[in-house]
Amino acid sequence: MALIPTFVVAQAPAERKAGIEVRDYPGNTALAERGEALKLKGNVRAGQAAYEEYCAACHLPTGGGNPDGSIPQLAGQHSSVVIKQLADIRSGQRYNPTMYPFARKLANPQALADVAAYVQTLCIPRDSGKYAGPDAAEMVAGGKLLYEKECSQCHQPNGEGVADRFYPVLAGQHYAYLLRQMTDIRDGKRANSHADMVKVARNYNHDQLLAIAAYMASLNTPTSMLMTKGSMCKAGGARKG
Repeated sequence: MALIPTFVVAQAPAERKAGIEVRDYPGNTALAERGEALKLKGNVRAGQAAYEEYCAACHLPTGGGNPDGSIPQLAGQHSSVVIKQLADIRSGQRYNPTMYPFARKLANPQALADVAAYVQTLCIPRDSGKYAGPDAAEMVAGGKLLYEKECSQCHQPNGEGVADRFYPVLAGQHYAYLLRQMTDIRDGKRANSHADMVKVARNYNHDQLLAIAAYMASLNTPTSMLMTKGSMCKAGGARKG
């Protein structure tokens, strides 16, 4: 069961136009661009400069996003996942009119590789958004059973994902963001979703998706990927990628 995180920025949604989701749209080269970017070695310093210019205002300098789930947590995400999502958004394969203008500012596949390399070095903040309902313990317990049944094979037992299969890190992601993405995938609103993920998500109602999201948001992030006391890792800088 593969959830892929997205990039969301706090801008007024652009008017939806016919171009960017049409299959023969000139920029619709996500597969080729992704393949090229994945071959390249990302320059972390160049990626940091681009991230600070285009991404940090919304995703925050830490990459932590917003605990309310309106903006996803990006820090520590596999560079392959970041590249795939940027390429899909740039081509229109993944419709995200808010993010689209920013993703298109990256000049070429090397720029994608650079930003992705930098994002992967960021340490996951400890204060990600959790499910806080009065039935939280019950929901997390129920979600654990569902996650272990159909999600952990791809996303791994601790939500660490699989980089070379584009299965994202889920540990440390905000509960509300996870729930929204699973709901969109189930309801056919996310065009670039993995086919297996769509099949699985269609089997669940809202309460079941809520429980799964509550459990995923509760997963313990590997210590090496966490921010410690507000500082970027124990060394005070980005973790080694």
